[in-house]
Amino acid sequence: MPAAFARVLLLAGALALVAACAERPRLSRLADDAVVLAFGDSLTFGTGAAEAGSYPSQLESLIGRKVVRSGVPGEVSGAGLARLPQALEEHRPRLLILCHGGNDMLRRLGNRQAAGNLRAMAELARARGVEVVLMGVPEPGLLVSTADFYGEVAKELRLPYEGAVVSSVLRDTALKSDPIHPNAEGYRRIAQALAKLLKESGAI
Repeated sequence: MPAAFARVLLLAGALALVAACAERPRLSRLADDAVVLAFGDSLTFGTGAAEAGSYPSQLESLIGRKVVRSGVPGEVSGAGLARLPQALEEHRPRLLILCHGGNDMLRRLGNRQAAGNLRAMAELARARGVEVVLMGVPEPGLLVSTADFYGEVAKELRLPYEGAVVSSVLRDTALKSDPIHPNAEGYRRIAQALAKLLKESGAI
């Protein structure tokens, strides 16, 4: 009886794992010559590090695909939404890595507005045949924790989502160049987390 019970538990665990994998959003495999567009604000620009230390530059080395760094320091999500169509037209990416909304929170423009703009950017990219990965960033405050709306948008649109790494980096003073920006090592951690997500999602 114990052996039979153990087999039942093992089967249940295997079925749960299969179900979890089936529910996880998937990405199409990126061709070797595919372009990835990293789009956002200062975190994408790489403020706090040299260009080679930015997360897009380090991600490019990790995944072996071209990663375009399209970050504008200080940009709010509404301006990003207005800028995105031209960036998509210029670079013709197969994948968009979207990391935006931090400046909306710093300027107290409202999380609802930021969420709406992120949703609109993701839908705009998808309408052009571009797949999307979403990154979450922390809300300002003593507790460095990712704003809930990122996970909600990712779940609603079924986007592969990295919601932990930026907050984790910004909780560690050794990985920061200033209170709100990583240093090169911090950006390396972000690039590694994204590379892991892309691999798990089937993109590489």
